[in-house]
Amino acid sequence: MSPEGETQMNRYRRLTLRAAGLVVLSAAGCTGETQDAGPLLPIEIGRGDFCHVCGMTILEYPGPKGQVHELRRERPLLFCSTSDLFAYLLQPETAARVREIHVQDMGGRDWQEPGPGPQGFVDAQDAWYVAGHSRMGAMGPTLASFSAETSAQTFAEEYGGRLLRFPEIDLDVLRSLRGATHPPRRHG
Repeated sequence: MSPEGETQMNRYRRLTLRAAGLVVLSAAGCTGETQDAGPLLPIEIGRGDFCHVCGMTILEYPGPKGQVHELRRERPLLFCSTSDLFAYLLQPETAARVREIHVQDMGGRDWQEPGPGPQGFVDAQDAWYVAGHSRMGAMGPTLASFSAETSAQTFAEEYGGRLLRFPEIDLDVLRSLRGATHPPRRHG
């Protein structure tokens, strides 16, 4: 092949590769996947929404709820309890997909019906948790979540338990919840 023909062939290859790259990039933009830019806000949980882990209808059960925004997912995964949320988060394959995690701030919320609205959700990594308390969540014992340490401490004084931060919650903590049975505390 002549030098002119070789140059023409290289130009053709470059143009073909560029065109193929543009097709791939434009197709990726048409998939409906989020572009993974900026913070994501919690959404309102609907009456027909189900827990990603156990499949239970979320709003039919007491205690704090959770949400996880994952990369390349438009809608967050929803959880009926903080226990189910952490059971999901602690799976080895989950960490690489997670962008944002939110839990309900139970300070000032009704434990039996914490509500569906996006307001009152806080960044799970900034929250305070109470483990080992006497209140039951959707799946039995659960982690109570709060935006403020004082609210978590007040809850622990009334219902028992110990305060934890996000990095302290591991599979051992979740196992200890499953083994916990608490008699109801009397208030008076």
